[in-house]
Amino acid sequence: MTTPRLLSCAVVTMLTLSACTSGVPDEPVVGPASASGVVGETGETAGPSGTPAPAELTTEDYRAELDKARGPIRDALKKLNATGGKGLDKRLEQTVSAMEDAVAGLEALAPPSEVKIEHGNYVGTLRQFLSALSAAQEDVRAQDVCTGPAVLTGVEEIGQLSPVRKSAAALAERGDYRTDVIPVKVTEERSRRLSNGKYIRSEGRPGRAYLELKNGNKQDAVVVLVRGKKKAIRVYVRKKSKFRIQGVRDGSYKVYYTLGSDWDSRAGSFTRSCTFEQFGKSVRFKTVYTATQIRWTDWTITLNAVAGGTVPPKRIKPGDFPG
Repeated sequence: MTTPRLLSCAVVTMLTLSACTSGVPDEPVVGPASASGVVGETGETAGPSGTPAPAELTTEDYRAELDKARGPIRDALKKLNATGGKGLDKRLEQTVSAMEDAVAGLEALAPPSEVKIEHGNYVGTLRQFLSALSAAQEDVRAQDVCTGPAVLTGVEEIGQLSPVRKSAAALAERGDYRTDVIPVKVTEERSRRLSNGKYIRSEGRPGRAYLELKNGNKQDAVVVLVRGKKKAIRVYVRKKSKFRIQGVRDGSYKVYYTLGSDWDSRAGSFTRSCTFEQFGKSVRFKTVYTATQIRWTDWTITLNAVAGGTVPPKRIKPGDFPG
């Protein structure tokens, strides 16, 4: 009778990779937006270069012009509010352009005399709001502001959004005009976080190996593991914390991560002070079975720069991050 052969204890190889780049900014930086505009009645009777002032509009014609400007502004702000990190700079640019056309059209009008002051206030606050949005483009390019809702929150924080609502309401009361051009809810600045090790997305994890993630940065991170074209795992790792992903399937993985403040789950992005990086080396998991052993490799990746680090991460654009 043949005695059954038993597998010996498993043999595990543990490897560590560390980043070797500089750290990320300590705190989010939101630059102030400047604004300018003329609010109220100007008393002008002639246009530029002495051209005659436009004829005063009838109530019905004026209402039609307000409606004509209202639609593009509302549509632009809705699209901006739905934007995460990808394409935010382009979307904000499109918002500013659409609003510029609409506001310029309103500025050229000669409203009915009984609402001349209210019209001036309304157009003036819209111009100030537009100037603040235009100034916010620099913050977006610097990735200090990273989502559409965060752009609007920043504009509200400097006091350029509420005046639009107030002046719009004052004008609407004078003739049942439709001036509600801000169709989205704008919240105060927040600092939302997920729990450490929270899986945002994950396939089944039946493997034997683990990947340990160490985040020594001063900002939270979201790490994405991509195997082939599949975004296999997406996990949240808090600042100054570590987390071990157990049961990683065999395969070669590219590792991406984003750092920032205030995680917006709907947008799938941090809203402020965001950076996006790809770890400079793929990690390969492979389980080997022999007659007497099972071998596999565990990995540890450090997301922050460390002395003697061997793997430089690559800074990537928001649009290249596999969210």
